[in-house]
Amino acid sequence: MTGMIKAQTYNIVIKGGHVIDPKNNINEVMDIAVKDGKIVRIAKDIDAKEGIQVANAAGMYVTPGLIDIHVHVFNGTFLDQQYSNGPSSVIPDGFTFRVGVTTVVDAGCAGWRSFPEFKKNIIDRSQTRVLAFLNIVGEGMRGGPFEQNLKDMDAKATAEFAKANSQDIVGIKLAHFEGYDWTPTDRASEAGKLANIPAMIDFGGSTPPLPLNELFMQHLRPGDIFTHCFAQLGSGRDCIIDPLTGTVKPFTLEARKRGIIFDVGYGGISFAYSQGLPAIKNGFYPDAISTDLHIGSMNGAMKDMLNTMSKFLAMGMDLQSVIKASTSEPARIIQREELGNLSVGSEADIAILNLRQGKFGLFDYTGYKIETDKKFECEMTIRAGKIVYDLNGIADPVILVRNKTTK
Repeated sequence: MTGMIKAQTYNIVIKGGHVIDPKNNINEVMDIAVKDGKIVRIAKDIDAKEGIQVANAAGMYVTPGLIDIHVHVFNGTFLDQQYSNGPSSVIPDGFTFRVGVTTVVDAGCAGWRSFPEFKKNIIDRSQTRVLAFLNIVGEGMRGGPFEQNLKDMDAKATAEFAKANSQDIVGIKLAHFEGYDWTPTDRASEAGKLANIPAMIDFGGSTPPLPLNELFMQHLRPGDIFTHCFAQLGSGRDCIIDPLTGTVKPFTLEARKRGIIFDVGYGGISFAYSQGLPAIKNGFYPDAISTDLHIGSMNGAMKDMLNTMSKFLAMGMDLQSVIKASTSEPARIIQREELGNLSVGSEADIAILNLRQGKFGLFDYTGYKIETDKKFECEMTIRAGKIVYDLNGIADPVILVRNKTTK
């Protein structure tokens, strides 16, 4: 029958964007079609008339939704509990979509005792996909004596709980233990071994410092994660770059060959250019770019995921590698390889990024600053096939999904 209007095939068509999908080796201008929450087509030219909504991404980069594998999002009202159901953590949805992040991994705020409350209050209520590293401390990240309590670091109980909650838990976390003692590290790694998931290690500090060479070669397994990898915090912690010569310490290179994972975990004071700049210059790129998002870091030098990515771009890391370390590689590290890519059939988690031109100063916590003429900015975020953030109204028509609390 002539004159019939063709039914619209797709929920969203993204037109004219430069697609960067490291997992699928795509690095060119392509269109993407989304239907029923999934990516259903990637092609050179998809008819805009086939989309209920059309996003004009010309001149922008289209990437998988960003994955931040080190955040603190167990926000709560217990003022003496720091990151575990306390005030130092943040609500995820307020800080993710505006910077293109669709998946976060909470880095140990909850232990096996406190995780049910975390799941009920945060994981199940968030539009952001929230996964978690389970703290080796049963009480989680409550601060003070709780995180120094070796009696509450039970590898078997932690592993059993992680296995029973494998939909949400992707790893084990050790953080903030102070003292020259390998016991917490060994228990975290043992819990990871029992649950067949990686352990993420954050040294709290000791005098003398626990040697990283010994950590990488004797206490961690291939696939375990050394976070805050570009930290330089004085005499209490060892570091991976020799501060005198600006070269990567040989054991660091051996550790990478062995399969140890290096995560940025930027944080408040856990990244310094004195480590980052020589590392990038020497071609030692992080496996995962992450923020260590919390109340302190977001208002300090770190700010957010895109600011952190912009720093690595400015230090000399190429664009493709920056995107890979923020999408497909973090997904591989946490054994969720269905995430972090734009494969046909995958859940439609997509970021549309603008590389804004201008004059920008990117500083670290020491006050050292580098200047750059480009910086990432998020134009649109799509989560599970729905537009959840649109900075400048590039969707036509402009329709944003409303969450449960929107009035």
